[in-house]
Amino acid sequence: MEQQLLRAQARDFAGDVLSRAREVTDPLPTPMERYRATRPFYRQMVEAGFLRRLVPQALGGDGTGAATTAALAEELVAGDPSVALNLFSTGLGLAPLLRAGSPAQHDVFLPPFLATSGTPTASLALSEPGGTANLAEPDPGTGELVGLRTTARRDGDGWLVDGEKQWVSHATGWDGTGPDLMTVVCRAGPDPDPRASLAVLVLPGPIEGLTITEMLDPLGHRAHALPRFTLTGVRVPAANLIGEVGDGLGIVNAAFGGALIGACAAGVMRSAFDVALRFARTDRRGGRVPVVEHQGVGFLLADVKTRIEAVRALTLRACAALDSGSPGAEELSVHAKVFGSESAVQALIDLMRVVGVDSYGHHLPLAGLLQDALAYPLFSGGNIGFRRRRLQALLADPDYDPWSTMAGS
Repeated sequence: MEQQLLRAQARDFAGDVLSRAREVTDPLPTPMERYRATRPFYRQMVEAGFLRRLVPQALGGDGTGAATTAALAEELVAGDPSVALNLFSTGLGLAPLLRAGSPAQHDVFLPPFLATSGTPTASLALSEPGGTANLAEPDPGTGELVGLRTTARRDGDGWLVDGEKQWVSHATGWDGTGPDLMTVVCRAGPDPDPRASLAVLVLPGPIEGLTITEMLDPLGHRAHALPRFTLTGVRVPAANLIGEVGDGLGIVNAAFGGALIGACAAGVMRSAFDVALRFARTDRRGGRVPVVEHQGVGFLLADVKTRIEAVRALTLRACAALDSGSPGAEELSVHAKVFGSESAVQALIDLMRVVGVDSYGHHLPLAGLLQDALAYPLFSGGNIGFRRRRLQALLADPDYDPWSTMAGS
């Protein structure tokens, strides 16, 4: 019942508020202008209590698990993927703190994100120029962790952080001085084994020593800020270390759950399907009957609807496994991410074929939604470089039980 009520609330909000975002952001010429134009919409999401939904009840928020978060994501993404990503990337920035932070850290850093006012943002600073999602593998020639070169060295009673990051949501903050909170993944020692040297530090904003070097201009999510930036001599108190040095790898892996991408994929597919179905029911293209009555069109729409239902079902099953602690939860989450993201891209292409050449322009939302969907196989751990490798590792493990995913079903 709770999930149904939240889904209904989010669907109404998406239709009343988020559906107007593209007409405000799309005409603006630069990434930063488009991003700043989302701030009023983001504020309304915070005021509606959706940010509190990303913080577990045990920590003072309203979150009740992965399944309700997925329902929220599907509905808000169906309204506007960029503005919804602003919300959920803040959730990603908070994830290390939520999962591994101490009670004292929760007391210090969480209050702005529990309020239903303002526009607080958080970032998870992981990706680097020339980096890789395979953080556990050092270069065989040098022993360097090529995926992570940002360092933290002890200096008195704190740390000094130096490095370069990119593709980090909200890293600019609304005014260029950084988000309200940034969790930075770095190397806190010379040991090439990430299990001994990776660490996560909390940097509250504004961040002295943060310099935005480039605003990347992505293909999709055009109203979402993804800068490249440097951290130079950023001083961080010792108390801002999450967990211990060496815990960073586990903290990062836990933060990037794949099931949420499946929910986002379902939201984008739904939004596009509504456009294509409405077209097919009303447009005759000069013929005697609406094009939906042509078998080729009807079959294509039916196939897309099947994929939407399959992605949603797989995603919700993965979320249920996560919420219950099922042994198959990780595998199901990876399947939801891979299948959901790739299904979304194919579905958008198929729905554009239904509408025809008119879908190629931006007067209809399909081209923009395709641009958004193309991100899903690439980020939150790319399907080729990271997610399928994880499935391969599971399959190769002698202790792997292929049917542990059936637990609780």
